[in-house]
Amino acid sequence: MIQALVVFDLEFTAWSDSMTGHWLAPGQFKEVVQIGAVRLDWESLAVTASFNCLVRPRINPVLSDYFQHLTGITNARLADDGMDFKTAYRRFVAFVGDEMAGSFGHDEWVLDDNIRLYGLKDVPALPRFLELRGWFARQGIDPKGLHSCDVGPLLGVPFQGQMHDALCDARSIAAGWRCCSNAARSYLFNYPAALPCQRADARAREAGHSKRQEKLLGRFRHRQHLPQRIGDGAR
Repeated sequence: MIQALVVFDLEFTAWSDSMTGHWLAPGQFKEVVQIGAVRLDWESLAVTASFNCLVRPRINPVLSDYFQHLTGITNARLADDGMDFKTAYRRFVAFVGDEMAGSFGHDEWVLDDNIRLYGLKDVPALPRFLELRGWFARQGIDPKGLHSCDVGPLLGVPFQGQMHDALCDARSIAAGWRCCSNAARSYLFNYPAALPCQRADARAREAGHSKRQEKLLGRFRHRQHLPQRIGDGAR
């Protein structure tokens, strides 16, 4: 039985045109820059622990002005406190442990894409995952156009901290989850029977996007004369 749910959020490299262009412009990739998470006790839904980690991108190590303004994460802060994705990912998986991880959308796909983007083989498997965006929709909350930072305020919980900071956004999702406490407890108690069955279909719809990303990465490697495995600068 599930003892806790780890609600997490990611920030990843972005530019002013990346969202409208689906990160398909040459050289644009969703490289993880921050992983933020909170662990919720499944009975009380209280936050029992938190996780926050800055990650240095390998392909685009210099953050865009757009990203810095959006998240409050600066290049200077990243240089001082950031670590390689491989190290950050291992620490996040260790934080989740044997529990379930959930995010407002399929952030686990971004983690998986980074593993493939960097050609990492010797890393732990992704944690078990719950997609919370669809869950909120089933509670009558239309997630269309919403970001993680919008969840708590939409349900009457004031946002605290910096919007589009992964840890603050994870707390906002968790606050919204607690507002639907009875449904949340029932969902966790009845897992996996309650788990939506759309993941395979949704993943299949994303396959075309992933193939385009692979082609872009291939062209990037060709231009830069990079090996199939992008430099492992673990710290």
